[in-house]
Amino acid sequence: MADLTERQEKVLAFVVREYVENAQPVGSETLRRRGMNVSSATIRNELASLEDLGYLMHPHTSAGRIPTEKGYRYFVESLIEEFELPAVDQRMIRHQFHQVTLDIDQWMRLSAAVLAHASHSAALVTAPQSTRCRFKHVQLVSINDQVALLVLVLQEGTIKQQMLALAEPVAQDELTRVSNRLNDHFAGLNVEQIRSTTLTLSEFESGVVHVVVDLMRQIDARSSHDVYRDGIMDILRQPEFSAIGRMQALLEMLEQRTTLETMLSELAPERGVQVVIGGESQYEEMSDYSMVLSRYGLPGEASGIVGVLGPLRMHYPRTIGVVRYVSSLLDDLMARMYGR
Repeated sequence: MADLTERQEKVLAFVVREYVENAQPVGSETLRRRGMNVSSATIRNELASLEDLGYLMHPHTSAGRIPTEKGYRYFVESLIEEFELPAVDQRMIRHQFHQVTLDIDQWMRLSAAVLAHASHSAALVTAPQSTRCRFKHVQLVSINDQVALLVLVLQEGTIKQQMLALAEPVAQDELTRVSNRLNDHFAGLNVEQIRSTTLTLSEFESGVVHVVVDLMRQIDARSSHDVYRDGIMDILRQPEFSAIGRMQALLEMLEQRTTLETMLSELAPERGVQVVIGGESQYEEMSDYSMVLSRYGLPGEASGIVGVLGPLRMHYPRTIGVVRYVSSLLDDLMARMYGR
């Protein structure tokens, strides 16, 4: 991107902010009324220069200009001074998270709701997933003489339950003893580490370990994240999606879970916040949208993605701020879950 003069940067920033706010092409008189302390003729010359450079475009039905993808990119990388979410919003969001328990599903739903409300766009959040799940604890509960319930809890928050058929009655005290013994030896281990543990087991304990390992293998074999969504109605209220065709295209993209998951996984950065504007990605269906994405979690343990999808006319500073803040909160919650 070409370096712009100070005045050109000021004009571009004014156009982006005005267009984001009102969704109407921006003319020289609007900029002058908004505080550009130069003549309308000077502003028109700068608007024309920015159009020639590819930062603005000129809709045929209007005398004003609107930003191009290149203009939005320059604005995001060079003209935004403040990326942090205001302190009052941080306190409100933090309070909401402190009210939920250590439950992955609640975290994901709250994250999506917070992102959608703060950005007035569609929020997309994937549940944390580890390359190899790790044992946290198991509980065995007597149902009757022939059946016990096995409850397996993994470190990333996944909970699995399975009924065990008992060859002979086992008292609850014995079930509790077996649970405690396995918890003492297997806490924090993955499947391979559990299998390689040298531990003398009774026939019943071996059966329990076999079920635990089988459940953990099933979870390790998962290839997909759950994608939590919120704010779809917020984005549909944007004027860009008033046409039925564009509305249908957006809804179809949001309903294609596998495609959506792949896009999030490939576009999200390993660290920090990534802003993807329109046709910058290889996905043709993204040409009319922008996404702000961040990963959260613990490297080497479990991670997920938080993001916002909206029109190119997105409030980038606020959206970047809320995505970064929610991601940091989830980092802290994951650290608590893993005892870090």
